[in-house]
Amino acid sequence: MGKDWYQFQEKIKDHFKKLGCDAKTNVRIKGTRTNHDIDVLIKSKFLGHNITWGIEAKKWKEKVSKLHVLALRQIVDDTGMDKAFIISENGFQSGAIDASAHSNIELLTFEQLKNISEDYFHSDILNQYLDRINLNINRYYSHSKKIRIQYGLRQEPIIFDGKFDVYIIMIAIIRGIKAGISGDYPIDLNTHLNEQYGTRYAENFYQLINWLNQNLITIEESILKAEIEMQKNDDFKPSLSFKNKEENLHMILFKGIK
Repeated sequence: MGKDWYQFQEKIKDHFKKLGCDAKTNVRIKGTRTNHDIDVLIKSKFLGHNITWGIEAKKWKEKVSKLHVLALRQIVDDTGMDKAFIISENGFQSGAIDASAHSNIELLTFEQLKNISEDYFHSDILNQYLDRINLNINRYYSHSKKIRIQYGLRQEPIIFDGKFDVYIIMIAIIRGIKAGISGDYPIDLNTHLNEQYGTRYAENFYQLINWLNQNLITIEESILKAEIEMQKNDDFKPSLSFKNKEENLHMILFKGIK
């Protein structure tokens, strides 16, 4: 039982580490009244805010009782943790379920925890990619359409011949991020350009992130090289301004593309 319990909590810790969280097992944390032992302690950021989760890993043959839920509620209240979970593969007694109602304690299986946490943290990561593409859109549109065409950042509006086009890649990036936030895998990442950067489909979050990194690097490098040539030719005259992604018209239009 001891070995099974140890492996169970280590699996939980490893899952959160893969999500980029600070995860530790067998942690003693200080409360306002006393110290408490937690099986797994998770610390991370979500939408710029620090979060702390406590997890009790119950690798038991019997169902978790009401007393264990009440004990964890006291720990959460004393330490100020944002949320806590009891993870059990053999279920929970009805009293435990009642005790967790209307609280920040969730009673889950490991699979349920993985699904919830992946959605939670993956959405935050993808929203950060939206911030990054928004920066590039601001930079791209700081140059006139004539200059963007002249320096190879986009094709003529009435022409699509499959040649490199930052505009088309940006649309594909935002489509991919939007689908990833919604969890609509597999995601079609085909830009229909002659040269593709990365896979044409993402079967999961990690494939999507690899594709996003490759394509963001590609457009960032292309814009930088074009701007260097603009400066050489005295054509570097951007209209410098910044709009965040909520007020950037181009971001709003791109996000509306199906």
